[in-house]
Amino acid sequence: MDIQPHDTEPRWKRKAYSVIFESDTPAGRAFDIALLVAIVLSVLAVMLESVHSIDAQYGYYLRIIEWGFTTLFALEYIARLVVVRRPLTYALSLLGIIDFLAIVPTLATLVLSGSRYLLVIRTLRLLRVFRIFKLGQFVGEGEFIVTALKASRFKILVFLTAVFTLIIVVGTLMYVVEGGQNGFTSIPKSVYWAVVTVTTVGYGDISPVTVLGQALASVLMIMGYAIIAVPTGIVSAQMAAPRPTAAPAPLYKQVICHVCQAGDHRPDAEYCWRCGEKL
Repeated sequence: MDIQPHDTEPRWKRKAYSVIFESDTPAGRAFDIALLVAIVLSVLAVMLESVHSIDAQYGYYLRIIEWGFTTLFALEYIARLVVVRRPLTYALSLLGIIDFLAIVPTLATLVLSGSRYLLVIRTLRLLRVFRIFKLGQFVGEGEFIVTALKASRFKILVFLTAVFTLIIVVGTLMYVVEGGQNGFTSIPKSVYWAVVTVTTVGYGDISPVTVLGQALASVLMIMGYAIIAVPTGIVSAQMAAPRPTAAPAPLYKQVICHVCQAGDHRPDAEYCWRCGEKL
């Protein structure tokens, strides 16, 4: 399989591309695994920095580590732009945008204090694990779940509409029954209480005092258990239904198009399914 954009391009550029963008070779796999380790360590450093006792003692060193990882990711991002055939296409792709956002928060701290904690967005870069460890075969199962949700969407919509109506009615009744002296100062606030109650969360910031209000709350609590179970049953029934075809989940070639950065190509594919470029 030829992954080289052009035979006339320098050998080092084609080799760098195979290491940075591909994971079929030992070098490319090692590069991606090292990148994932660096991502995890950088996010861990940011999380530790948010702990005041640790920040007071080791904050200086954690910030040095943070800038070190940011520099590393910035160099990696520049390298991707250099070796790819169409830098703008990569920069505007989903992974390209995520790669760019991974280095922005640290630079933003020069202007906005506290923005470095947004570095947790680097965890999105862990999406590369599906390509690195060849988990593309699980894409079919993910599509199966999405299909079940889509098939159940109208039933769930009708159910949510009924629940929303129930919450509005009960919230309004609680406003009339309890009144502002017991914390139900408005219908929106009473509806908020109904949502918290029907979902069995129960913050306890507002609670009924009158006997009638407590009885109404008890009924709503019991209904909450049934309400939570209904969407699960709808989707489960859809997933348990026989599949339309018994065809096995498609296998995918672990190749990234050097032009449009598309992945998930068929094993026998010679051209990119998105842009038509030769793989």
